[in-house]
Amino acid sequence: MDVSEATFETDVIERSRSVPVVVDFWAAWCGPCRMLTPVLERAVGERGGQVELAKVDVDANPALATAYGIQGIPAVKAFRGGKVVAEFVGAQPAATVARFLDSLGPTPADLLAQKGDEESLWKAHDLEPGRADIALPLARILRDRGEPQAALDVLQSVGGSFAADGLAARIRLEMAGPPDLAPAFEALDAGQQDRALDILISGIRPSRRERDDIRRVVVGILDELGADSPLATVSRTRLASALY
Repeated sequence: MDVSEATFETDVIERSRSVPVVVDFWAAWCGPCRMLTPVLERAVGERGGQVELAKVDVDANPALATAYGIQGIPAVKAFRGGKVVAEFVGAQPAATVARFLDSLGPTPADLLAQKGDEESLWKAHDLEPGRADIALPLARILRDRGEPQAALDVLQSVGGSFAADGLAARIRLEMAGPPDLAPAFEALDAGQQDRALDILISGIRPSRRERDDIRRVVVGILDELGADSPLATVSRTRLASALY
């Protein structure tokens, strides 16, 4: 997929918290780039979704090239957990590219998180405490068991995740106990996101003390719905109207 300065945060940084993302920095005039890109595409395709490929045209996105210190192309950087974890410069043979991608395979934390049980999630969280895909299911287990403060402690280590931020806000609101929001959370647990969003957005009033936490819950729901969701599109407009 082609990414730009506008989509890099979502398509690379946030996505890399769930699956490794390899970024190919290239340009149309670059001969070695034209040699490397199909090798990368083929190797990534052979790995069945275990790694994803993003392509950045450095001429069209100079700020990204500067931010990541691109001095020669093709330059390839692998992101995992929102950070660069491996990289190389120049066209490389298929065997070298394959070894590079294989090095990005599941970490011990990945393997533990895939099990999904509480003990494994705790171990994964100890290894990589900032990962939203580990902290979220663990925090939900703790919340559902009636340990809201423990759930908040787990979520506190996560940065840059709207979903984690939204869950933390929900837990704080549940602890505070405003009665008009209880039906929204019941609807959310029942998979009725449209009803939940309707109640939550209607509850955002200028003078309300919990206003910002309600907004955070809504943004978290929209993030999990995804950018292409019609419900998310309509709800973003409603949220903007309620806030401004």
